This record gives sequence, C-alpha cells and structure tokens, in this order.
Amino acid sequence: MTELDKLPSKAANLKPRFNTKRKILERRKDLDLIVHRTHSEVFARTDCLTCANCCKTTSPLFIGTDIERIANYLQLKPSQFVDRYLVVDEDGDDVLKSVPCPFLGSDNYCSIYAVRPKACRGYPHTDQPKQRKILSLTLKNASICPAVLEILETVLDEVS
Repeated sequence: MTELDKLPSKAANLKPRFNTKRKILERRKDLDLIVHRTHSEVFARTDCLTCANCCKTTSPLFIGTDIERIANYLQLKPSQFVDRYLVVDEDGDDVLKSVPCPFLGSDNYCSIYAVRPKACRGYPHTDQPKQRKILSLTLKNASICPAVLEILETVLDEVS
C-alpha cells in the first residue's frame, strides 16, 4: 500500500480529534493566520507534481465561466466540451465524467493549467480566507492531499 493509499484511513483516524477540537477551531479569531502560516510552511517543501492525487482521484466543479474558457482554449463549443468531458452529479454540479482528469499528463502536468477551473486554482483552499467556514472541506481534502493532512495535523496540535 502506498502512502497515498493510506491517506483516507489517516484522515479517518484524525476525524475524532478534529471533531473534539472543531468548536475551538471555529472560535479562534486567528484561525486564518494559523492555517495560512502552516499552509505556507508545508507548501514551501511540497512539490504537487510528485503527487497529483487530487487530479487522479477527484473532479473539480466546473462553473459556466470555466466551461466557456476551457472550451475556447480547446477550440470547442461549450456544448461540445460539456458533452465530451462533463456530467451532472447528484448535487446538480458539472463534474468530470471520469477520473483521473483527462487533462492530466503522465508527468502530472496539467495540459490546461493556464485555463484550469476555478476549483483547481483554489485547491486545496487552505490559503483562502474564512477557514472556519470550510473546516469540513479541509478534513475531506486531508483524505486526498498529503499536504492538507499535514496542515490539519499541525493546526490541531497548535490549537487548544
């Protein structure tokens, strides 16, 4: 079993500790500062191209502007892009028909990086404001991204 295969169980093992400290996290006025600092530290030594697990195992949500921008880049009509690559999920969101992402190369580079979806641009969201509002998403992402798991473990160690 690879380290990436272990992420879901490691995140699941972290969940009880996360749930115990969740209310403390939600009350911390400096939570953004703590998470952002930890994000910077972790990603200073993280090369996403050695992993790309997010691109291999999940799909971003595609909003209308993403569809138009990417379709234009690929010289397709938006409807052609949707028909070829997307499906509507159970939440009514446009997502990829399949994973890994069809735009991910064997070298883990994204062939549409310059025009990638907004969700990809923001992933894993640990550098965005209002961290207390996305705590559940951060826990979910810890099962996908080793850097997020490390960020979450560090933040949980720091807060009391």
